Amino acid sequence: MNAIRHDFRSDTVTRPSAGMRAAMAAAEVGDDVFGDDPSVNRLEQRMAGMLGKDAALFVPTGTQSNLLALMSHCGRGDEFIAGQNAHCYKYEAGGAAVLGSIQPQPIAHQPDGTLALADIRAAIKSGDSHFATTRVIALENTFGGKVLPLDYMSAVSGLAAEHKLGMHLDGARAFNACVAGGWSIAQFAAPFDTVSICLSKGLGAPVGSVLVGRQDLIDTARRNRKMLGGGMRQSGILAAAGLHALDHNIERLAEDHRRARVLADGLSRHEALKVVIPDTNIIWVDARPDVGEALGAHLAENGVAITGRYGQQRWVTHLNIGDDDVAQAIELVDRFFA
Repeated sequence: MNAIRHDFRSDTVTRPSAGMRAAMAAAEVGDDVFGDDPSVNRLEQRMAGMLGKDAALFVPTGTQSNLLALMSHCGRGDEFIAGQNAHCYKYEAGGAAVLGSIQPQPIAHQPDGTLALADIRAAIKSGDSHFATTRVIALENTFGGKVLPLDYMSAVSGLAAEHKLGMHLDGARAFNACVAGGWSIAQFAAPFDTVSICLSKGLGAPVGSVLVGRQDLIDTARRNRKMLGGGMRQSGILAAAGLHALDHNIERLAEDHRRARVLADGLSRHEALKVVIPDTNIIWVDARPDVGEALGAHLAENGVAITGRYGQQRWVTHLNIGDDDVAQAIELVDRFFA
């Protein structure tokens, strides 16, 4: 592959801005495992306040954040319900089962990314010694870039309350959903006992996620973070990047969404490409495998990086993708089909 000039692989590829690097260099630090890193404490307090929750915990990755949430809700041999293609089920190396001894119960997604309430209800198990006991329902929003509606999340929360289950949200791109939907993050997080927020995707920080939620669950997560090797020391240097991201990079997510729609419109001019018009910053494109692979190779040869296989492609816009990057990518696709 030639040198990457236009990187649409993921919003995880963002680089810290000069302002973010300056904030990191100036960060006041302590020892977070002892609880005395002031920058980490500020980040945790701010995130808890923004989401309207009791407490928060700064962790290295979104994968660890989701795992800590599930381990806080569940004991050994308990079960969590999630979508068949949910990140915490499919893309986290089976950590809940391997490290938490928690059984996943995956169920099929509907075309809009939701899980049917009837399917969730049918999957809930309790009181029968033949089955793992269901403890928590895990939703993901955005899901593949789709924004799940607030009233849907509230309906799932009502079902969970009926069965005395916990609610966890993999909100890796929760701020994308809120910007797209015009909601506050507190409104968005209200139905959930725990919420995982990534700082290292569209918000542009180099490292880190925050698990936010009910005090007892966060206390358990803090102990388990140490067990899993996630207790960092002078991590205020990283927390400062997260604080800078919260100050500067939330509202600008709308620019990523706008550029994604421009890109999707440009790609959809070609009949060979079936393009899903995005809600946020992630575009899915389907083509015949031979067409998709040839197009991917053409783009790579010309410095455009995307992800995909078997004809399906994923394009993601982010703070290091500008209007020129989008225009040049569309031009390269036009040239391929010409």
